[in-house]
Formats: sequence, C-alpha cells, structure tokens
Amino acid sequence: MGISSFLLIITFLILLFILSKPLGNLIARLIEGELPRRITNAETVLWRCCGLQKSGSHIKEMNWWQYVLTVIIFNMIGLLLLFTLLINQQHLPLNPQHFSGMQWDLAFNTAVSFVTNTNWQAYSGENSLSYLSQMAGLAVQNFLSAATGIAVAFALIRAFSRQGVTTLGNAWVDITRITLYLLLPLAIIIAIILASQGVIQNFSPYVTVHTLEGYQQQLPMGPVASQEAIKLLGTNGGGFFGANSAHPFENPTATSNLVQMLAIFLIPCALCFTFGLVVGDNRQGYALLWVMSIIFIIAVAAVMYAEVAGNPHFIQSGVSSSINMEGKESRFGILASSLYTVVTTSASCGAVNNMHDSLTSLGGMVPLWLMQIGEVIFGGVGVGLYGMLLFVLLAVFIAGLMIGRAPEYLGKKIEVHEMKMVALAILVTPTLVLLGTALSVSFDAGRAAVTNPGAHGFTQILYAVTSAANNNGSAFAGLSANSLFYNLLLGIVMLLGRFGIIIPVLAIAGSMSSKKRQPISSGTLPTHTALFIGLLILVILLIGALTFVPALALGPIAEHLQLWQLSR
Repeated sequence: MGISSFLLIITFLILLFILSKPLGNLIARLIEGELPRRITNAETVLWRCCGLQKSGSHIKEMNWWQYVLTVIIFNMIGLLLLFTLLINQQHLPLNPQHFSGMQWDLAFNTAVSFVTNTNWQAYSGENSLSYLSQMAGLAVQNFLSAATGIAVAFALIRAFSRQGVTTLGNAWVDITRITLYLLLPLAIIIAIILASQGVIQNFSPYVTVHTLEGYQQQLPMGPVASQEAIKLLGTNGGGFFGANSAHPFENPTATSNLVQMLAIFLIPCALCFTFGLVVGDNRQGYALLWVMSIIFIIAVAAVMYAEVAGNPHFIQSGVSSSINMEGKESRFGILASSLYTVVTTSASCGAVNNMHDSLTSLGGMVPLWLMQIGEVIFGGVGVGLYGMLLFVLLAVFIAGLMIGRAPEYLGKKIEVHEMKMVALAILVTPTLVLLGTALSVSFDAGRAAVTNPGAHGFTQILYAVTSAANNNGSAFAGLSANSLFYNLLLGIVMLLGRFGIIIPVLAIAGSMSSKKRQPISSGTLPTHTALFIGLLILVILLIGALTFVPALALGPIAEHLQLWQLSR
C-alpha cells in the first residue's frame, strides 16, 4: 500500500508539472498581451466599439479601484441574470422533464454560488434544473467566475512586474481574453477526452429502463461532458448530477478520474510558472510550487493513512479489514478517492468522487483544514496564486522583523498599508467561518439540519460554512442545507468570502505597482531558497493552527478520540 500510494502521488505530480509548464508560458504571453497580430487586429474592432481602445493600438488601463468596480459590477449582473433564469426555467425551452422554477431562496443561493466560483449545491441537478439552466446559466458562470479569479491574479502579477505606474490592466480585456483564449479551448479538449471515456453528452429526454429485478428506473440524460470540463478546469465543482463525480455518467473510468484531477490543478499550477516568468525570476514560481507540493503530499498521505486504518469497530465485529470503503466507488478505491479528496479541497473546487461525510474522522479533518487555510495549496484558478502571495508577504514581513530590516519582496518594500490589507484578506474567511458556524449552532433552524448529532454533526456544520466562505462548494453530504436559514446564510458567506478578499488583494496590487524596485543587496532576504520555503510553510501551518484548532477539536478530533476510545 505504501509503494502504491507513493507511485500514485508522484505520477500525478509529474504529469501535472509536464502539462503545466508550457501552459504557464502561454498564460505569461496572455498577461503581457503578446498575441498574434491577426488576433489583435480582430480585437481592435471590439475594443473600439466598447470604448476600450485609445488612439493607436493601446488599450485603456484601469487603476486598482476601477478594476475592483468592474469586477463587482460584472459579477452582480451575472448574479441577477442567473437568478432570473432559475426562477423562470419552467417558461423557457430545453426543459424536456418540465422542471418548475426554483424557490427564490434556493435560486439566490445557487446564483451566488456559481457567480462566486463556489458551486455549492443544495439541490440535485438531475431533479431540479433544465438543460437550458445547466448550460446558459451554470456552465456560463463556470467560465466567467473562473475568468474573474484569473483576472485578479493577472492584476497582482502585473503589480509585481511593473514599477512606478498606477494601472493594472483592463478587467474587461482580461476576462474576455481569459475566457476565449484560455478556458474555452482547454474546456473543449477536456470535454472531448471525457466524452471518449463515456461521459454522456446529449439533449435527450430521460430514459426509462427495466431493471433485472423487474422495476422501472429513470436514467438522467443531458449535456454532461461539456459542463464537466469547465466545472473541473475552472475549479468550479458543481456537478450535473447530485452525486457529482461519483456518478458513472460524470466520471466512468479510472482514466476520466485522472483527467479530472489533472484538470482541477492544471491552471493553478501553470500560474506559478507564469508568475516566475512575468516577474523575471523563475525561481520565485518554483518556490511557490515547492510549498504547495510539500503540503499537498503530506495531506494526501494523511488521508490515505486514515482511510486505510479505517474504523476499529469493523475488526471488533469480526470483519477481516478495517479499511474504510464506505461512500467510495469501487472503480476508484481507497487511494484514488483519497487523492481526489485532497485535490478538490486543496483547490477551490467542490467536485467529489466520494462522499466526504463517510470519511474517517481524521480523513475528513484534512480536507476541512485545507479549505480553512484559504485553499492556497494550488488553490482555485487565480485564487490559489493570489492567496499564496498573501502568505508570502506575511512571511516576508515576519522575516523582516526578525532580522531588523525593512521587508521587501521582489525588490519592493512591504509597508504598513500592504500589511493592513494582507491582514484583512487573511482574516476574512476565518471570521466568516467561525461566526457562521456559531450562528448555525445557536439557532434551532441551524441545528435542525444536522442529521448526525454530536461531534460529527458539528463537523457537518463547520464543513458547510468553511466550504462556503472559501468558495469551495464540496459538502459533507449529511447536512440538510436546503432551508431558508442555510440558503441565505451560506449565500451571504459566499459573497463576502469571494469579494472580501478580492478587494484587499487589488488594493495591494495598486500599491505595489506604483513602487520602484530596490536593488538587491547583501541584506536582501532571498525568497526562493529552502530556508524561505520552510518559513512560508511554517507561516501557513501556524495561521491555520492558531485560528481553527479549537473548532477542529470540537468536531473531527473529538469524534476520532470517541471512536478509538469506544473501541478499546
């Protein structure tokens, strides 16, 4: 088991790095606007019609607050349109099952979820949504919410590569180019690969079949492969079916399972290579990859160990093995399911190929903690990179205090304003998680949704609010969250968790872009060495431990101690 685990993790990471490196080079050219002339010529007409083109070939750029305003307005319009579509889908075409419109609170929750790249689903897709809602609503927002996160990362990367300017690019141009030249081509390729593995793609009505036992069963149909591709590539996570990637129509084979995991990490990993290229020092991108990879490997090993150790009550009951296969698909097994669990919760992706509610106590704690630290271990598209850079700035600041020197990163001084914004961005999600969990356990409406009281029930609530605040979207699957209380609470948490971080990140970008680079001296802290990599890992671990250990002690840790105490 040990050798198999090691080979699976290493093979996955090698394939990921091989695919990500050339993609990172292409994204770097996209950031710099180095596009073929035939593309820029075609764009010129569009930019001029939209009022974005200056005289000549230059595009009007935005300062940080204009960039923020554009991103927020764009996403709020998308939220309104998606909400309207969901509550009126019974009047619209491509609804062969004649599904009615969503209740307003569920429609609000769903619209917020997909606009914020969370894709939390308090419903079962095959029983609730028409094909039009899935495609024109959810799939479109899968593209646009992913493009928004990458665009914010573009702005921050430019801030570190530029000096003495106040502009960060143009949000409209960035979102358009990311969607057309990055997400759409990759999504088409991945959709074709998934369809070749048996993922369905059609507009047929649901099929009624007769089972061997003599019963009738309805098999849902739909354009699944196309939505799966962007769901994974954009680290969105909302499944076409309620069972998500555990459903054989979404994830039928071991090959499709591997492709899905690679798709989730592909852009977040590529952006690390991009960062090194654009700032002019590849070692900076490699350092971020080392940090992400080390924590990722440890997390995967921990989940694999916990699931293989399983439940001690099995052995007491006369079962020959305690390995925990509950909630997992036999076509994937323990190791691939554990790897998928860590991939999806390391990234800001809610896709699951097993039920996290059925994980062991410690096996469930690891993905929960990975979300709580901000999903910076590769993380979501764009989100993972700028989230990690927040921790980098914090680590540089701490190191500067330790050696008595003004902190610098990439030749730019880190001052009071930047640290205030870093602190604000890092504290947003812990505040939302802890406050949202406290509210949920304090009201009858929050406690009523718990299906398993005690430590496990507390973990269900903590996991749901953590998933919403960090825009992940995965669930423990044991919380009855489709209620007015949770639809509104989690919807608000998702909105604040998304834009409460984007705003300070872009404020940091605006400040850093205007600074001049300082020449490197003997007193400059190298931010690409093993020492700094270790410091950065320590900072990430300490922030997570100091913030969430008390809450984890009440949930998965308490459950683990109870389980093993009772087994003695």
